[in-house]
Amino acid sequence: MKDQEEIDRRMLEFLVCPVTHATLSYDRDTNELVSNAARLAFPIRRGIPIMLVNEARELD
Repeated sequence: MKDQEEIDRRMLEFLVCPVTHATLSYDRDTNELVSNAARLAFPIRRGIPIMLVNEARELD
């Protein structure tokens, strides 16, 4: 299984930002779930979203 597997798009209906509880968008180029409200990008590893704030990347 490759590390850059895409997320099941149906899962996006149920996931929200753990900080703001806002909806997330999927960035296919970076394979991340993006919270524009919190300005954070959560990585997806092996098809599993890592929804931990300390694992998220801050957006510019």
